[in-house]
Amino acid sequence: MNWYPWLNHAYRQLVESHQQGRGHHAVLLHAHEGTGASALVYGLSRWLMCQDKQGMKSCGKCHGCHLMLAETHSDWHVLSPEKGKNIIGVDAVRQLNEKLFEHSQQGGAKIVWVSSTEFLTDAASNALLKTLEEPPKSTYFLLQCQNPANLLATLRSRCFYYFLSVPESEIGLYWLQNQLPAISSLDAQTALKLSQGAPLAAERLLQTEKWQQRRAFCQAIAQALYKCDTLSLLPLLNRDDVQQSLHWLISLLSDAVKWQQKAQNYCINQDQQVLIHHLASAQNVEKLLSTVDDWMHCRHQLLSVVGINRELMLTGQLLNWEKQLNWKKQLSPTQ
Repeated sequence: MNWYPWLNHAYRQLVESHQQGRGHHAVLLHAHEGTGASALVYGLSRWLMCQDKQGMKSCGKCHGCHLMLAETHSDWHVLSPEKGKNIIGVDAVRQLNEKLFEHSQQGGAKIVWVSSTEFLTDAASNALLKTLEEPPKSTYFLLQCQNPANLLATLRSRCFYYFLSVPESEIGLYWLQNQLPAISSLDAQTALKLSQGAPLAAERLLQTEKWQQRRAFCQAIAQALYKCDTLSLLPLLNRDDVQQSLHWLISLLSDAVKWQQKAQNYCINQDQQVLIHHLASAQNVEKLLSTVDDWMHCRHQLLSVVGINRELMLTGQLLNWEKQLNWKKQLSPTQ
């Protein structure tokens, strides 16, 4: 598994806590997507499993290290949703609990990595909670999550909370440009901002197909403004990746608010300044803020309401947006 330089500080902190006898048996690792949290979990797991630790590093030579490198360590348990599902059920946790109360097969630590803790059902969380409260000897839990607020409060209270922040923008940008040297600095900065500073997420966004998809979406918005036809955006939005497209749209509308407030330097989409100017010209600041709120509400509804009619929801929102636009001020998308 790849290692990333911005993880060094977090790794040192977590390892030092164990070296000093302060290491908690359950760590709740809060990290945004694309920060490399899985690599941090794996690195800490390797150190805990190592039978001949070299200070803050695992030796890489012992039997435990060999098994971890091959990802076949019998005492390293990964709890994740089954293929095609987005939940971790109580049966999987019960089976895990049985294994944890058995003797360690390699005679050392036992580690549980929950890669998406939010996917635990309430019953599964409660089953895991019992083991967290009275864990077997030398057993460690590494619970990874993006939204701790979605977890049971009782589960959070049994863990040591650790937030893995994104690296400073200069570090993320330097790493990104080393990974993708053909990408322009402007594109790299924009992708990093669109990814909330998470370098791995920015790298995925900059892959040719995804970046072209975003550019095509921005061009479609410009054409929709020029032709006074917001409904033309429906085919681009009414897709399974609607969350991503709405994120792009909301970021552009938010940039338009910044543009109106003479804060262009703080815009996220620096490569789309002409489009941002068009959006800023189409509504006054009050209506723009209202439009941003409407789209954020729409996104929340689409993500949280089971069985919602996505096409109908998006159609209503696009027509509502069209009514609020000041078409007379629109410019050609080429201006």
